[in-house]
Amino acid sequence: MSLIDEVNEKRKEIRTDGYAMSISEWASLYESKEIDIHPEFQRFYRWGDSQKTNLIESILLGIPIPPVFVSQRKDGIWDVVDGLQRLSTIYQFMGILEDENQNTIDPLTLTGTKYLPSLEGKKWNSPEDEDNSFSQELRLIIKRSKINVSIILKESDETAKYDLFQRLNTGGSDLSPQEVRNCILVMINRDFYTWLQRLASYEPFQECISLSDRPLKESYDLELALRFLIFTLIEEGELEQLSDVGIFITEKMRTIAVDDAFDTAMWENLFMQTFDLLQNELNEESFKRYNVSKQKFTGGFLLSQFEVVAYGLGYNLANRNKLKKIPDTAAGIWSDLRYTEWSGSGITATRRLPRILPFGREVFNDGN
Repeated sequence: MSLIDEVNEKRKEIRTDGYAMSISEWASLYESKEIDIHPEFQRFYRWGDSQKTNLIESILLGIPIPPVFVSQRKDGIWDVVDGLQRLSTIYQFMGILEDENQNTIDPLTLTGTKYLPSLEGKKWNSPEDEDNSFSQELRLIIKRSKINVSIILKESDETAKYDLFQRLNTGGSDLSPQEVRNCILVMINRDFYTWLQRLASYEPFQECISLSDRPLKESYDLELALRFLIFTLIEEGELEQLSDVGIFITEKMRTIAVDDAFDTAMWENLFMQTFDLLQNELNEESFKRYNVSKQKFTGGFLLSQFEVVAYGLGYNLANRNKLKKIPDTAAGIWSDLRYTEWSGSGITATRRLPRILPFGREVFNDGN
């Protein structure tokens, strides 16, 4: 098939529409629950009050706002694919935004800006503070301002909205790679996302990975739990086909999240068994560098150590293999060239995983 044929074929799979809508119409859609902005996403987005104020300022000044992308579900409801933070800010300022438990979030109070310093302390409409409330004229300017919508129609390929979400929220996004995946998971299978959250919150797992606040805030613990599900029992031949590991993880996640045959009970048991064992044997030293000269584990969390120790133990537990002594084996890998040559700086995950994952399965297996 030629390139133009491929283009024409794929263009048929994505049906779109678009037009301009007033903010009053956007608010009406939200209040009548005809649009789903996925309130669970709020925890992943990190706009501060100044960024939110800048959006309101732009609307007041007539500065064009980027279009909102939505996907039309079979029931006619719109799923917001891109533009959640913009809509959430508008809804919060208008005092109608709800959290995931359907509780109304405190309305936004604006801050002063370079062009509109008098925005400081202003609110949409507060009977208790009329002096700081927007006038009717200002509220109408907001309500009548328009934001374009681009709609992926329900006739489109079912995966189109997830592809679009990933493209629009990767790269220049404020979201971490796992936060993007979390949003996709919520759209695909909310129950699977909740289950993954529960795994990542498991106390022995949290103690073993011993992450600092920033990676935890960016959902790196969920990414590590997801990596465990993907790589622990993966066929070694599949690793030879790796290109971009981040994309590979996302695609695998999307596959297993809709796979009715995926055995969550088995995986939960294996996950807990692995990290119960590690908590008892190494605890917060599980995934740290072993300093051979000082004869102790030092430093912070290392992904390559996680890949060898967590996946290696999980694989052998799943196959009911007899295990070598865990502390001695975890320390011993730092004297093994098969590990040290493939875990240093400059070695990408694409090159590293096909070599150290089989190594981890081997070193923890006491087959003698």
